[in-house]
Amino acid sequence: MREIFTREEDGVCTLIEVDLNAYGYSQRFGWLLSIFIKIDGSDETKDGYEEFLETKESLIIALEHEEKAKFVGMRVVDGWSELYFYTRDSKGYDNLVSKILTPSAYQYESHIVKDSKWDFHYKNLLPTEEELAHIQSEKIIFLLKEEGDDIEIARDVEHYLSFQTPTQKEKFIQTLDRSFVFKDEIEHEDFENAIAILHHQKVTSSEMKKVVHKLFELLQPYQGYYEGWSTVLAQEETL
Repeated sequence: MREIFTREEDGVCTLIEVDLNAYGYSQRFGWLLSIFIKIDGSDETKDGYEEFLETKESLIIALEHEEKAKFVGMRVVDGWSELYFYTRDSKGYDNLVSKILTPSAYQYESHIVKDSKWDFHYKNLLPTEEELAHIQSEKIIFLLKEEGDDIEIARDVEHYLSFQTPTQKEKFIQTLDRSFVFKDEIEHEDFENAIAILHHQKVTSSEMKKVVHKLFELLQPYQGYYEGWSTVLAQEETL
């Protein structure tokens, strides 16, 4: 399953595409093949974007043929699209990459290194728990838009949190500021010591990121977990 998200580090915004299920192949592939292509693969308005997507998929199909390699993700940084594969060995990939990229006249470079522990995948491609929460937020926002919802209209949003112990849960509830309202405790087979809290807000991407980030910070001293959020259509809330 490929997911796309953005990561900001030291003022630089990086678009990342990652296969969240790729690690299942780690026992078979121990070499990291990196292919850097001089094109901004995140800008759909630029000339050559569609051609790049076709070239990218051609690379993936060719390298994954007969399980030679596994595509694990892409980063877009400073006008370069960085494609990453894990391979069975270290030989024969330069020629295969050249056959696909050279005719297209892309400026590119590639190299391969040993990475049997998939360190690069863990450190540079996999989303953090907070980034996963933002990915899930974008999916919910997309569904709200599909229903014709005006996400600029503020409404109550339920945020779900869980804790390792009842004591941690109680201490967290006692420290909530006025912008959050405790709603109730939740019994769920997947979550222990879980609660729902309400926050009145818009459900735009920027607002959700801000609120979710704040909750991650508030949960940290209590070793709590952010489990997601839900809401109703703004039109339904006003009925």
